[in-house]
Amino acid sequence: MSRPKIFILKPSSLGDVIQALPVLRLLRLHLPQSEIFWWIDSGLASLLETDPDLTGVVRFDRQRWRSPWHWGEIWASVQALRRQRFDWVIDLQSLLRSGAMAWLTNGSLTVGLDDPREGARGFYDIVVPRPNYHTHAVDWYLHSLPPLGVPVHWSFTWLPANSEAAAQVQARRTEVAPAGARWIALQPGARWENKRWPLSHFAQTVRQLAAEAEDVRFLILGGEGDRTLGQALAAAAPKRCLDLTGQTSLPQMIEWLRIAELLITNDTGPMHAAAALGKPVVALFGPTEPRRTGPYGQVADVLRQPLPCVPCMRDSCHWPQPMECLQAITPDIVLGRVRMWLTSGQQTKPTLKFGQLPLPSTGKGPGPATPVARRAKAGEG
Repeated sequence: MSRPKIFILKPSSLGDVIQALPVLRLLRLHLPQSEIFWWIDSGLASLLETDPDLTGVVRFDRQRWRSPWHWGEIWASVQALRRQRFDWVIDLQSLLRSGAMAWLTNGSLTVGLDDPREGARGFYDIVVPRPNYHTHAVDWYLHSLPPLGVPVHWSFTWLPANSEAAAQVQARRTEVAPAGARWIALQPGARWENKRWPLSHFAQTVRQLAAEAEDVRFLILGGEGDRTLGQALAAAAPKRCLDLTGQTSLPQMIEWLRIAELLITNDTGPMHAAAALGKPVVALFGPTEPRRTGPYGQVADVLRQPLPCVPCMRDSCHWPQPMECLQAITPDIVLGRVRMWLTSGQQTKPTLKFGQLPLPSTGKGPGPATPVARRAKAGEG
C-alpha cells in the first residue's frame, strides 16, 4: 500500500499529543504519498494546524460532545469521516470516546492501545499492549507501527520549526533582552496542584541564579490559569524575568523553548516539548511515574524524592506531611543540576529504546503473530 489514507486519534492532552508525534513522523517518512489526518481537541489544534506532515486536522470540541443539542452535528462529522474511507485508523488515546470514534469512522484496519481503563480494546482490529507497567508512553505509541509494516527509527525531527512563530519570538526577544542573553525557561504551573514544585522554591532558585550569572534571563511559561503564578515568580527578579503566562500560542511556546538553554519544570506539557527539542530538562516529579511519562530520553535525570508514597498517582496529596515529595526537592538540589547544564553547554538527544521489547501483531504485518478477533465494522451485522 503506497498511498494509504490514515486517521490518527490523539485529542489530548498537550504532553500526550507531543509524545505521539513520532508516530506521525515515521508514517510520513515511510509513506510519503499518504494522506494523514489527526483528531485533536480544539484547544490544541494550533499545535498541528501548520504541521508539514499532516494533510488535515479534525477538531474535537469536548463541550459540544457533552451536549445532546450538538449530537446531530457530531453524527454529521462522523459521516464525513466515513466518506474519507480511511485505510488505517490509529487510536493512540484508546479511551471509550476515542475508541468509539475510531470504530464509527469505519476504516479498513483499526489499531488501538490496550488501555484497560474504559474497555476500548473491543473497537480495534489490532490491539497494542503496553509491554510492561513502566514502558514509556512514547515507546508504547511506537509499538503501533511495526504491525503496519512501518519501521521505527530516530531519523526525523520531532518538532519542526514554525517559521511564523519563530519570527514573532525573535522579534520579542530582541525587544526585551540584549544580544547574547542566555535564557532559562521556567514552568511553575501544572494541572494538578500536587504536581507543582513550591513557588517559593522557584523564586529562590531564580534569585540565586540571577545573582550568579549576569547574562542569564528567565522566561516564565504557562497558560491563562498560570498568570498569578507567573506574576509572583517574576517578582523574584523583575528586571531579569519575562512573564509569558497566558500570552503565547502553542507554536510560540515551542519556539521560546527552542531558544532556551534549559527548562526547569513540573510534570506538564511544556516539559515534553522541551524533551522533544533535545533541551536539557530539570524535571521535578512528585505523584507521577517518570518512567511512564517523564521527559523522553532524560528520565534518569528526573529529580524526585524516594518517599514511601511516591508515586501515588493521585491528583491530591494524602501524605501526613502534605506535598513533602516536592517540598523536599530543595532549591540547592535544582541549582546544582542547572549549574551543571549551564557549564557543560550540552544539548540532549533522546535515546530511542524501541526494539528491545516484544512487538504486537495480528498476522497482517511483520512480527510474531498474535491473532486478535476482528471486531464488527460500524454498520455491519
